Amino acid sequence: MKAIVLILLFLFIAANEAKVYPKCELASILRQNGINRYYGYRLGNWICMAYYESGYNSRAVGSSNSNGSRNYGIFQISSRWWCNNYQGPTANGCNKPCSAFTNDDITDDITCAKRIVRDPNGMNAWVVWKKYCKGKNLSKWTRGCRL
Repeated sequence: MKAIVLILLFLFIAANEAKVYPKCELASILRQNGINRYYGYRLGNWICMAYYESGYNSRAVGSSNSNGSRNYGIFQISSRWWCNNYQGPTANGCNKPCSAFTNDDITDDITCAKRIVRDPNGMNAWVVWKKYCKGKNLSKWTRGCRL
């Protein structure tokens, strides 16, 4: 009986672990979902940004920002502007609960990221993209991937 309880406990823990995507798997999923060259941003921009935002972790949740908002998912989508975490003011531009961005199905994350990049700020909406990716040679982010 103890063995069954332990097995069930380990299965529960494994099911709740975050998916950390390998770089090329993420690149393939993003490409399949039409993000390459979306609004002029090549795939390397997205892979670089996701790396610095979440380390490719689909369930990442950032610590509280100075305005009380938090960031969610592989792209660290802000509860202040893009999703609703039911903990403060939000514009909820993607019309989603923030919890939608903290699972292993990142298709809704991609849809929201496309919405974000259509705004006048483009990828400048992500501070880490401006700091680490903008204007850089991004070929290394897709090198070795069979796309």
